[in-house]
Amino acid sequence: MKTLNCADAGFDCPAVVTADTEEEVLAIAAEHARSVHGTTVTPDMAEQIKTLIREA
Repeated sequence: MKTLNCADAGFDCPAVVTADTEEEVLAIAAEHARSVHGTTVTPDMAEQIKTLIREA
């Protein structure tokens, strides 16, 4: 299981994304960023976010 804390990506947000794969975490995080924070995740941002994904 993989996890990503939204706060680790620089947002003042308690959300935690959890999924089976890194790709699923990125997809969920991108939708969260768009719908909650009004931010579009670019390919460069996605590469940075990948470094923040941890094994649960």
